[in-house]
Amino acid sequence: MSYKSATDLVNDAKARITEVTPQQARAMQERGENVVFLDVREPQEWNLGHLPRAIHIPRGTLESAIEARLPRDQKVVIYCASGNRSAFAADTLQQMGYTDVASMSGGFRGWAESGGEVEG
Repeated sequence: MSYKSATDLVNDAKARITEVTPQQARAMQERGENVVFLDVREPQEWNLGHLPRAIHIPRGTLESAIEARLPRDQKVVIYCASGNRSAFAADTLQQMGYTDVASMSGGFRGWAESGGEVEG
């Protein structure tokens, strides 16, 4: 029996989802699009800084918390530290029926390095 590595699992998830760059995400924000930025990092990561107006649901509680927070037709850009957890989260939300979901490639690190505004 062959097993998949963590890299294999991330690559599989990324093949099933849409990714946006930090620059594309910033452009959505600047245009005032009705998009929710969802931070799936751990609380201690969130406390060190996050995107302005983002909502926070740690990856470990996403499935049980998301339905009470966002409707399935809401445009959502998910981010984590580097873009791997957010790829898993986007894949999961699509399986749950969310129709306009993307993962931000490069994550919070890519956002900050590209000059994106940071709160917290």
